[in-house]
Amino acid sequence: MADVGGGCGLRQGEIVGLAIDAVNHETGWVHVDCQVKVVNGHLVFSPPKRSKERDVPLPDRIAHVLKRHSEEFPAAEVTLPWLRPDGPPVTKRLLFSLAGGGAVRRTDFNTRVWKPALVAAEVIGEPKPGQRHQAAREHGMHALRHFYASVLLDAGENIKALSTYLGHGDPGFTLRTYTHLMPSREGRTRKAVDSTYETANSLLGGPQATLR
Repeated sequence: MADVGGGCGLRQGEIVGLAIDAVNHETGWVHVDCQVKVVNGHLVFSPPKRSKERDVPLPDRIAHVLKRHSEEFPAAEVTLPWLRPDGPPVTKRLLFSLAGGGAVRRTDFNTRVWKPALVAAEVIGEPKPGQRHQAAREHGMHALRHFYASVLLDAGENIKALSTYLGHGDPGFTLRTYTHLMPSREGRTRKAVDSTYETANSLLGGPQATLR
């Protein structure tokens, strides 16, 4: 789940609602058309935020991770109502589900799995006895979307493409949200030149060969 968040930029509800047939290993794309959300205390399937379906590139490393995951934990059929608790039932073969079957409830996952993992990795501290983990946005799985955005921007991806992959309705919103992550002009210049020299060095046998 962390790999899909950090490697494809999906929201947490979209990750737990990701069906196996939405991942196309042949074309290298993930079709995001569903999420699991809570409505009046009940889990339901619904379209992504703002009903904005999208296709996201599937990196090879993430595809490999998902294949291994599917081999060890085969996709499970999960049936939930559509849009509202009394909506029509919809069945999907989800990549991530509970051990005993059923959809993952985001709040339970955060409390029992995600936050303890952050504690074990020493990202956050252990809560005091009788207290809960701190409720901070940067401590949630949403941080993986920020990681995804920072990787793409650092690699030179444009704001419009990033906005599409993240499912934002307005590239301007993406720019305002992630402008602090964009590399500076001088940083891009250094990186471009360094990359060129590194490539030339590897092909020609070092800096002296490059100069000759």
